[in-house]
Amino acid sequence: MKTIRIIPRIDVKGPNVVKGIHLEGLRVLGTPNSFAKYYYEQGADEIIYMDVVASLYGRNSLLDVVSKTAEDVFIPITVGGGLRSIDDISAALKSGADKVSINTAAINDNKLISRAADKFGSSTIVIAIEAIRQSNGRYYAFTDNGREQTGMEVVEWATIVEKLGAGEILLTSVDAEGTGSGGDIELINSVANEVNIPIIAHGGVGNIDHAVDIVTSANTSAIALSSILHYEAISKITANNLDLESEGNREFLSSNRVVKNIDVCSIEMIKQKLSECGVEVRL
Repeated sequence: MKTIRIIPRIDVKGPNVVKGIHLEGLRVLGTPNSFAKYYYEQGADEIIYMDVVASLYGRNSLLDVVSKTAEDVFIPITVGGGLRSIDDISAALKSGADKVSINTAAINDNKLISRAADKFGSSTIVIAIEAIRQSNGRYYAFTDNGREQTGMEVVEWATIVEKLGAGEILLTSVDAEGTGSGGDIELINSVANEVNIPIIAHGGVGNIDHAVDIVTSANTSAIALSSILHYEAISKITANNLDLESEGNREFLSSNRVVKNIDVCSIEMIKQKLSECGVEVRL
């Protein structure tokens, strides 16, 4: 039985952690390093840092964040957003990242995947696929946080990236992301049934039961979580007097409000529930 990984996904805009719905309407929550350190101490298996505006502005500003995080966090760190070349990937790895996540650049130049896999190893290369279901029932891959249609069907694209040497797929349901309405099991299985590389399922988990449903109903190797963890972490980070004084929407953070449909909980709670359901996790 494979061990399921629980991976906080920390979306970053400039120096701040942000969170939205459908990858849009971003709300500032706090500092990346504070969140990453908290999740590491809570038992996260990996961390994903995603610069959510990097492709839009043609840059990646996460390297300093990753470098600082790597001093305190000793689990694998994946960094994505705006990585366009072998040099960009190399710089991310040198900053302290263990893996890189690529979306737009891989769509624009498929051979970047094989070149990167050859140079750095397949296990280092994660392909992010942002999936949106169309009126015909088919899922298509998008870029730029679901803004740009690629014309590529998700399953077709997933099989291509596997053949080119990608080691893992970060599969986001843009339709479900941030809504707390549950994961898209159909989407996950449509990809998992056609590829042999691990899939990290992302989008829609609003409570522990959703996490259990994804893990037990879909052939995934990991789940990437945001809202369900972030709104629990905010109060604990603030209580521990970590530096959030100059970061975030102070009115929102002090109100203890959460997004509708999000039943906040900790990594420890999720892992305990999964273990009780017979799922292998690292406790």
